[in-house]
Amino acid sequence: MLDLAIVGGGPAGLTAGLYATRGGLKDVVMYEKGLPGGQITQSSEVENYPGVCEVVTGMELMECWPKQAMRFGLQHQMQEVKRIERNCDGTFTIKLADGSEQKAKAVIVCTGSVPKRAGFEGEDQFFGKGVSTCATCDGFFYKDKEVAVLGGGDTALEEALYLANIVSKVYLIHRRDKFRAAPATVERVMKNPKIELLLNASVKRVYGDERGMEGIIIEQEGKERDLKVPGIFVFVGMNVNNDVLKQEDGSFLCSVNHWGEVIVDLRMRTDIPGLFAAGDIRADASKQVVCAAGDGATAALSAISYIENIGELRPC
Repeated sequence: MLDLAIVGGGPAGLTAGLYATRGGLKDVVMYEKGLPGGQITQSSEVENYPGVCEVVTGMELMECWPKQAMRFGLQHQMQEVKRIERNCDGTFTIKLADGSEQKAKAVIVCTGSVPKRAGFEGEDQFFGKGVSTCATCDGFFYKDKEVAVLGGGDTALEEALYLANIVSKVYLIHRRDKFRAAPATVERVMKNPKIELLLNASVKRVYGDERGMEGIIIEQEGKERDLKVPGIFVFVGMNVNNDVLKQEDGSFLCSVNHWGEVIVDLRMRTDIPGLFAAGDIRADASKQVVCAAGDGATAALSAISYIENIGELRPC
């Protein structure tokens, strides 16, 4: 039986593995069906990770993380986890895609979430070269330039306000004439002179060349408009990677919010003893590498404390 199973190999999972093994746990396995690193490995430029002075790619940032974590005994199994179940004795069963199973005393889920794509032409082609889903990550690259934001929820409006502090102008594009965001946020957006609202509008396509995006074609009330902006930030929701927590009857192993994000306390504990969640899968996550790493460290320390205090396991 494992001391700890970690599901997911991004910044949260790798940091959890580092802290768990360095903290004394002996049998710790990280399940990640691909190479460790997470979504950040797809980023072309990272300049806001503390202690890294040069602008690096996400792949460069994550290059040493697996080696460091595994130096203390973390094991990596390139297998897909299909489901996590809790046993009557308080342990967990990790069900793998190849049909095999592994038991663990505790589990940290770090499977993250991925931004939804809006589906307009050129979105995939220019992703990372003008199309972004993270204003905190990429906003500074557009300092004193005009950009667009697509979306009508709290995240879209909050990110538009954030960008307005950096760029010269923000075009806020929303397919309806009313926003789904909190009234106070909507009021702040309406009063911001640097934000222009484009309502009842949709993005048809983005265009550019090999150097990056150059503009957006939008459709508004039957007419097309060409916005000459080098960047668009898309905030149309998230797909939470929570399938491993779904049980055979369709319920979740632990409590989740209405977006499917795992509800945890400040120690990354779910409402199921021995089950922890860290990184972008948890509710109210900041969607930043440094925050995911902090979550992973916190979850690992909590898991160590839990395992030290569960005592002898009793059979069902």
